[in-house]
Amino acid sequence: MDITEVPVSQDNKGKKKKNKKAKKKSVSQEGNEESGGVETKEEKMEKSEPAFPPTFSVSEIKNKQRRHLMFMKLKQEKRKVKTYKYHKEKEREALGDKAPPKEVPKTIENQRVYDETTVDPEDEEIAFDEGTDEFSAYFNGLTNPKVLITTSDRPRGRTVRFCEQLATVIPNAHVYYRRGLALKRIIPQCIARNFTYLIVINEDRKVPNGLVLCHLPDGPTAHFKISSVRLRKEMKRRGKDPTEHSPEVILNNFTTRLGHSIGRLFAALFPQDPQFVGRQVATFHNQRDFFILNGDVGIQELGPRFTLKLRSLQKGTFDSKFGEYEWVLKRHEMDACRRKFQL
Repeated sequence: MDITEVPVSQDNKGKKKKNKKAKKKSVSQEGNEESGGVETKEEKMEKSEPAFPPTFSVSEIKNKQRRHLMFMKLKQEKRKVKTYKYHKEKEREALGDKAPPKEVPKTIENQRVYDETTVDPEDEEIAFDEGTDEFSAYFNGLTNPKVLITTSDRPRGRTVRFCEQLATVIPNAHVYYRRGLALKRIIPQCIARNFTYLIVINEDRKVPNGLVLCHLPDGPTAHFKISSVRLRKEMKRRGKDPTEHSPEVILNNFTTRLGHSIGRLFAALFPQDPQFVGRQVATFHNQRDFFILNGDVGIQELGPRFTLKLRSLQKGTFDSKFGEYEWVLKRHEMDACRRKFQL
């Protein structure tokens, strides 16, 4: 009896495979119907999105050649983006007025989360508060500020120079050394000598790192962190030393209730009758809850320049143990969202 082999075509093979898959699907569907439509783990894994590896930097690649190639590719992509932007700018210049408007880049500042305590300058309630708060006498010209600047115990040379230069920016400011006295003993002496403000500069590792601003005689008291201190000799294109003229005070971007009170606290440091003959300006610019103080003359900066970060605002004069705090910075709660600012 002869046996002949029958050739099986690829189509038949495909059909067999398809039939097997169809049988499996039908069996699984029947199983799902019996189990009440509950999906298996395998089906859930198939429907779920693919898990991509987390982003990594080029420096994490251990192979030197592969790391070099990846670095060159990234560098080439950046160069392409740069040339593309350059040609776009050239096209805009050629079109002139017919050019389409520029796209506004997204930044942390223009994506700021709206705060419920944002102050409207034209609000009647705000105007009433300004007329009755502890700083109203300064803005009405009834009280002239007198400032005492002191330091922590045994200050170093950089802190001493910073205090001396700060006294040249703030009119009617006097620098006295601490000499081991506690702040609770200094405050009554300041009140007896008609000082309206007490500024204490603290230092760490020979560098200024903190500022306590106490309004006398009844407060409030604010505590700040100092960073990025630049003295006059360290600044480029600086002008001459400031004169004794009263500067004009500029407050930028203090929009919330807390920021409004902090702005008035700093504005009351200066006399409210600026002498424009001296052409001096003291600017407090708030940017992402860090605000910078510098003295300007036109486009020439006089200095010193430094950055402040508010740590707490306390009612009354300085009292670290029993003081009542209006606001305290809680870093893990308040700094969780980078687009929400307190000032």
